[in-house]
Amino acid sequence: MRRKPARRVQALTVRLADLSWPDVARRAAILAVPIGATEQHGPHLPLSTDTDIAVGLCDRLAEVRPDVLVAPAVAYGSSGEHAGFAGTLSIGQEATEFLLVELGRSATETFEHVLFVSAHGGNAGPVGRAAARLRAESRDVSVFQPRWEGEPHAGRPETALQLVLRPGSVRMDRAVAGDGRSIGELMPVLREGGVRAVTETGVLGDPRAATAEEGADLLAELTSALVSHVDGWCPVREPGAVMPR
Repeated sequence: MRRKPARRVQALTVRLADLSWPDVARRAAILAVPIGATEQHGPHLPLSTDTDIAVGLCDRLAEVRPDVLVAPAVAYGSSGEHAGFAGTLSIGQEATEFLLVELGRSATETFEHVLFVSAHGGNAGPVGRAAARLRAESRDVSVFQPRWEGEPHAGRPETALQLVLRPGSVRMDRAVAGDGRSIGELMPVLREGGVRAVTETGVLGDPRAATAEEGADLLAELTSALVSHVDGWCPVREPGAVMPR
């Protein structure tokens, strides 16, 4: 049974980078910052997969919430666990945290609220620490990290999502099964030797049965969770309400 998509109130997503500064000044409220990575996702998915998921979620949030603008994505993060796979670019935990702290400080000069949407698990530590530091400075910053049951990396869920978000980037003819153990079983080995220590292909799971239909269902589920998170953190203002200065 297909899940119902999240509510939509506008047809086009508004990107911060497409606006002039006076346009931003008139629209300033919530800035959603997609945070991803540039790292291997097996032989069948692009290096941009985590970034694509973060951007896709932010876009869908902006379709539902007209007070949201979507920032250009942060496409680099802490991906050291994927070292040894060609194309992976990691700036490490310390640099990721520093980047987000400085970005948050700058963003809150314009925006009342800043939302980090982080779709790469390796960024969880630095994103959380950056948000905590910004909140300690009395800046209104929240974090959303999409989560799903099942295979954690380049497996069926992420492949299904990409079949919806960027189907032309998915090479299902190259999809292969990787290590099928649960993340709980794998974590000690991953901490010690990274992904390369458990799989030569970079896949954790089996993406071969992924479909766009299940990707649409998962994307709707994640979008609903994101919208609920933002509604709880920053309720929609009633029409005509005065924005605090």
